[in-house]
Formats: sequence, C-alpha cells, structure tokens
Amino acid sequence: MQTDSTPSSKPNRRDFIRTAGLGLGALGLGNRAAFAVEQPAASFARASKLRLGLVTYNLAKDWDIPAIIRNCADAKFEGVELRTTHAHGVEVTLSEAQREEVKRKFRDSNVALMGLGSAFDYHTPDQAKLRKDIEATKEYLVLAHDVGAPGVKVRPNALPKEAPKEKTLEQIGKALLELGEFGEGHGVQIRLEVHGTETSLLPNIKTIMDVAHHRNVGVCWNSNQTDLAGDGFDANFNLVKDKIFTVHMRDLYLDEYPFRKLLMRLNDTGFTGFCLAEIPESADPVRVMKYFRALFLAYQNLL
Repeated sequence: MQTDSTPSSKPNRRDFIRTAGLGLGALGLGNRAAFAVEQPAASFARASKLRLGLVTYNLAKDWDIPAIIRNCADAKFEGVELRTTHAHGVEVTLSEAQREEVKRKFRDSNVALMGLGSAFDYHTPDQAKLRKDIEATKEYLVLAHDVGAPGVKVRPNALPKEAPKEKTLEQIGKALLELGEFGEGHGVQIRLEVHGTETSLLPNIKTIMDVAHHRNVGVCWNSNQTDLAGDGFDANFNLVKDKIFTVHMRDLYLDEYPFRKLLMRLNDTGFTGFCLAEIPESADPVRVMKYFRALFLAYQNLL
C-alpha cells in the first residue's frame, strides 16, 4: 500500500488562490480584484448623505398630519413636502395658533416638514395676474416660516405662445429674484420645480436661474423624461447641478429614466438634501413606500 510520504499532486485551497491571483495579475486585474473583495460597496455607499422623503401628491393627498407622520415614520421616510390643497390643511388660512400646532407636531416627531409645495407660477403675460401671484407667494413664504418649513416649491408651467420665449424666461427669473430676497428675510428658500411644457427643458431652467441669481433661489429637480433631451442627461444635469435644492422622483422601477445615475451624480456633487417620492395613490401605501425605500437604497449600494 502506498504511503503519504510524498506530497499530494492535488492542489490545496491556498495554492489555488495563489495561482488564480497570479493569473489575474498577468492580465492586469489582480489589484482591482483584491480591492473589490475588500470594499464590495465602494466609497459611494459610505459617502451617500441623500435623505428620502415624500411629496403628498398623490400618494398622501388624503392623509392628515398625524397619518403623514405615522406612515412616513413606519416606512422610514425622513421628511415630507406638503402639496397645497391636500387633506393636511396647511394653508395660508391657518391662524397663528394653528400654525404653531403644525410646527409642534413635526418638531416632536422623527419626520421633518422639509417644505411646502405650491402651484404658483410666473409665466403669464398678464402683468396684473403676475403681481397677484407674486404677492400670494409671499403669503405662502410667511406660512412656511411659521410652520417651520425651510422651503417653498414654485414652478413655471408653460411658455405662452403670445410672448417671446426670452421675455417669459426673464420675467420668471425676475419674479424668483424678488421672492428669493423676500424669502431670505424669513429663512425660507424658493425652489423652482423643473416643470411645464418647454419650461421643463434644462437650458430654459438655466436661463431662469441666471436671471434670478440669488443664493436663496434654487431648483427642484423633477426627474422628467425631458432631462434626457438635447445633449443628454449629464449635460442637462451639469447646467444646474450647483443649484439643486431638492429632488422629486417618480416610481423608481421606471427603467426609461436613469435613476441610478441621478443618485450617483447627486452624491458626486455633495448633495445632502431630500429626494422625494412623488408617486401615485395605492391601496397599500406604506408597503409601496417601503419598496420605494428599498430601491432607493439598492441603487446606492446601501443594502
């Protein structure tokens, strides 16, 4: 019978790893493979400081404030933007005591009232209506201050055919500049939603921002398909990347939109604000929110 005095010809695990490592090294892949093993999620995951929140449009449009706080906390959403006209009732008609009560409810919870969502826009050629909308927005900015919301979302909604594009974009920018100065006196930002026919095109938003040119005026990125128009997503993102205050996101499963790239680019810019789910109603809303959060984290390699 043969004894075991001679080494076995079968390679052991250590020899296999050593040989495989040499093979990868010969292909110039060894160091990168070792790095991947040591840091599977890379620095991107650890560096992410994006915060997840909810827009009450439309999933939460019928919730009162206690329901909003309860459901957001259950789904681990950190904040909420209260869209005007919804069941929460946070409107300019609130009394001083009611405003303080709204502020207290959020302050005593783990959910931040990160903003109010208005439907004000400033593209109208009717100068009387424009002035009325600007003054109404100022009332809304005061409301935001009183309830503890640090920002108000506004929007353009179109480019009127009866006015030159350049004139309309300048008019919107000047309105935002006035509102930015007013809001700064109350500690409230103006957040321009990338919204509306033609006004959702990022070069037009950039023109508006150049006219507004105020540190208190920024962009609410809206995750539109028009973000991919013209020179493409990266070029459009770069036009306003330093002015993004908040982000609205549709359903993250929509593969026609580069949500993973959006989150990566936001992280690259050092963005630490809120990314807000703006999604349809559901018969099982909290479950949907939990799935949304899971995708939000998975896209950042945080799961």
